[in-house]
Amino acid sequence: MGRFRKLGKFLLILSITGFVAIIVFVLSVGLGAFGHLQSREELTNYKNAQASVVLSGSGELIGKFFSENRTNVSFYELPPHLVNALIATEDIRFYKHKGYDVKSFFRVIVKTILLNNRRAGGGSTITQQLAKNMYGRANYGSLTILVNKVKEIILARRIEKSFSKQEILLLYLNTVSFGENVYGIEAAARRFFNKEVKDLNIEEGAVLIGILKANNLYNPRLYPVNAKNRRNVVLGQMKKYNFLEPAAADSLMNLPLVHNYLNYEAGGPADYFLYQVKQEAASILGDIGNSTGHLWNIEEDGLVITTTLDLQLQNYANEAFKEHLVVMQARLNKQYESRSGRRAAEIVANRELKRLNMDGRAEEISLLDYSDSTEIKPVTVRDSMIMAVKILHAGLLAINPVTGAVKAWVGGIDFKTHPYDQVLARRQLASTFKPVLYAEAFEEGMRPCDYLENDSITDSGIDGWTPSNFDNTYGGKYSLAGALVHSMNVPTYNLFLNVDFDRLDSLWQKMGFSYTINNYPSLPMGIAEANIREVAIAYSAFANGGYKITHHCIESIMTQSGELIWQNKYEKPEEKILSDYTVSVMRAILRKAVTSGTGVAMAGTYGVTLPFAGKTGTSTDYADAWFSAFNPSLVIVSRVGASSPAIHFNSGSYGSGSALALPLVARTLKKVQDNKKLSAELISPFPGLPEELASELDCPDYKEITFIENVLDFFRSNRKTFDREVTKPEQKLKEPGDKSNEPGEKESFFRRIFQKRPKK
Repeated sequence: MGRFRKLGKFLLILSITGFVAIIVFVLSVGLGAFGHLQSREELTNYKNAQASVVLSGSGELIGKFFSENRTNVSFYELPPHLVNALIATEDIRFYKHKGYDVKSFFRVIVKTILLNNRRAGGGSTITQQLAKNMYGRANYGSLTILVNKVKEIILARRIEKSFSKQEILLLYLNTVSFGENVYGIEAAARRFFNKEVKDLNIEEGAVLIGILKANNLYNPRLYPVNAKNRRNVVLGQMKKYNFLEPAAADSLMNLPLVHNYLNYEAGGPADYFLYQVKQEAASILGDIGNSTGHLWNIEEDGLVITTTLDLQLQNYANEAFKEHLVVMQARLNKQYESRSGRRAAEIVANRELKRLNMDGRAEEISLLDYSDSTEIKPVTVRDSMIMAVKILHAGLLAINPVTGAVKAWVGGIDFKTHPYDQVLARRQLASTFKPVLYAEAFEEGMRPCDYLENDSITDSGIDGWTPSNFDNTYGGKYSLAGALVHSMNVPTYNLFLNVDFDRLDSLWQKMGFSYTINNYPSLPMGIAEANIREVAIAYSAFANGGYKITHHCIESIMTQSGELIWQNKYEKPEEKILSDYTVSVMRAILRKAVTSGTGVAMAGTYGVTLPFAGKTGTSTDYADAWFSAFNPSLVIVSRVGASSPAIHFNSGSYGSGSALALPLVARTLKKVQDNKKLSAELISPFPGLPEELASELDCPDYKEITFIENVLDFFRSNRKTFDREVTKPEQKLKEPGDKSNEPGEKESFFRRIFQKRPKK
């Protein structure tokens, strides 16, 4: 009997000691012995890092900027079935407890800690899970589970005193992780079903709640069978606790799992554009911070950035890229299958490998093939470089020429594999430069029906170089209008000799180009360099009446609650860089270039009948192809070419501006044309030509030179000598008046009079 009394006394002391130890332990946790424990004030001031959302001009989501991909929603945006699914699955006594569930807690103590059964369940309430989501868990060695559970219980109790049950549910659903760096129910709904959380149906909500148990194992994209089974468990719980009628639950369980996965991080419709938006937004917010002292964080403050982008136009341009470039890439690949082609590609690849100091080791790489997926193959670095140098790169930009608003920006063929933005890549302009030269000629008083010589030039002033026409025909004369419509090089060269270079240089700079041009004889052939954005801004002056514009990507920035932080205030540009006369003439000529000149494929091949003017450009050896089109409401510019000028098509049939770059614009505009609503929004008619101006353009593009004209021309000027100052490095130039290399007068006279002049 005494033995039992001693045992009972021992157990009592042990129990009291254990109880005191537990109290002391809990108090020590609460007092911060195991790390800081947030106060009620800190809890009420808690703020999630929220992703800033980026919207198109009409409000569609096109991307996000975030440290954590999270977009908070209000409680009233949560469908009731979603809340019911959460409670039925995670915490059926949620509305009854005060932050912790004693029954679940002791299950954790006995099964999880004492019996080391990790499958027994966590036993955490929604409020405790919220505490964990808000502040995470620390490592305390063997006491980790116990310390963290106690901390979460204390925090859960404080949370329950600080927030209502609705607020707790909302805070939980806005903080919980769904894997893939996705936080919160709104971001999850966007990622897995491409819809807002308020639009989720019952089975979709059950899928998302199911993910919470193990966000990788039950990911519907990665493991659809697991996700469906887990969804049905959630639906079963809803049936068990009378949130669903049995028949409805059973019917939903029999549905196939369907998701609409959309990851803007992995290839959205406007990745290159988003990069520009982020830079522009950072500049705007920086200016606001400097003036107000309020520093906004674009990745954490949940801003709503509305852009200028027209998502339909952007998608049409993306489609045009796939439709056209997949065909042209196949043709270029075929060209380089020959022995000489393979050798040419190897030379370029080896040069790149040497420049990058890379070897030829084998490794697995992703090979872009213009489809929706990439093919993984083990190849050597050298083989991959050979494939890389043959890839055609392209860019396209569409802007409003009046406001400067960017409407579409396709910076390349694939942002993940080729992030370098082709819209900003500087390349030789070729004939895309000519409208700048002709505009300056008209500014200096020349007229569209003034005629230019088309004689073959034997001495340009540069050893080994003379201008030549694309079709190698010479003779006769071209009007200024005709020479530009048909992109004739020799008449353009002769025009350049009669234009004031300093004034041309000034106009070039006013139109927005950054490249420094020099007084080279080859300048009119387009050796100057520019990027697509600069060309679009320059051609906007032809479209908007002669004004210099600046482009922009953002219309407004707001907080998630709707407070306006910044609004773009459009101001009509004041700097007029072209006269009304020049603008009208250039519009008329470049419209003719599209209807009957080098851009005739717009209507003839692609069926685009919208009112557009435009100009093609083809650089030396077809290294780069350009096409620039404009309308009073839209300027759209494209360029295509491999990364190295040494890789190119061998003929104009595939490599010219009309064959390689124009189709990107034409295919895009044909889709716009077929969309009557969009066409009405984006396209405006050109104003009619004044009667007196129409008469100034009423002359033949080309005319033969008569015998009398030859004689008069000879006695008037003989052959012009290139006598302007030329500064090309390492180039020996003749002194003015030096005729040592010119043909004799007698020879020139008879050639000019009797030589047959082939028509174009």
